Amino acid sequence: MNTASEDAELERILGGIGPRLRRLRRERDLTLEALAATTGISVSTLSRVESGKRRPTLDLLIPLARAHRVALDQLVAAPASGDPRVHLRPVHRGRGSVLVPLTQYPGRVQVFKQVLAPRRPEPVTHEGYEWLYVLAGRLRLILGERDFTLRPGEVAEFDTTEPHWFGPADTSSVEILHLFGPRGDQAVVRTGPSTADPAPPTAPDPPSATP
Repeated sequence: MNTASEDAELERILGGIGPRLRRLRRERDLTLEALAATTGISVSTLSRVESGKRRPTLDLLIPLARAHRVALDQLVAAPASGDPRVHLRPVHRGRGSVLVPLTQYPGRVQVFKQVLAPRRPEPVTHEGYEWLYVLAGRLRLILGERDFTLRPGEVAEFDTTEPHWFGPADTSSVEILHLFGPRGDQAVVRTGPSTADPAPPTAPDPPSATP
């Protein structure tokens, strides 16, 4: 039989789900109507769950977790229970963009998952090399005078000393994997066995601001 403290803890966990869902939706620049079309859950139900007027159930949370591309436990925020996985902490940036570091240690290549909200192109330059892999949405990439549009599953790599900018190709957010490394860490295609590999370059400091 549950104690009063256990009941209070359950209510606290359930009470935090609605605001968390609303924040995720707004970070991804989604309307209730767009989320309803993706999940099959009515707008009124979504609104009641986000406002805490309806208790969230698994049949609601599972499609919502899938739509937001997060694990179910990230929606529920249940207490830790010895799970060996690393629970990543997103960094919320201006204008609705989110950065999730996937590498938690200094290394030659740094890896991030990013949700980029629409914004004005402002090309930058800095030392390094970058790879971009589109997970969802459409990504616009400007390299010097060239302008590209990438779709889910497409990859770009480029030297960051060239003026560059990337962000959503339209009015919706775009979700990407973003790898940053030192110059020289480029993808190499070999037609035969290598006789000698060059010494790895020294890791640079990360760029002062992610484009």
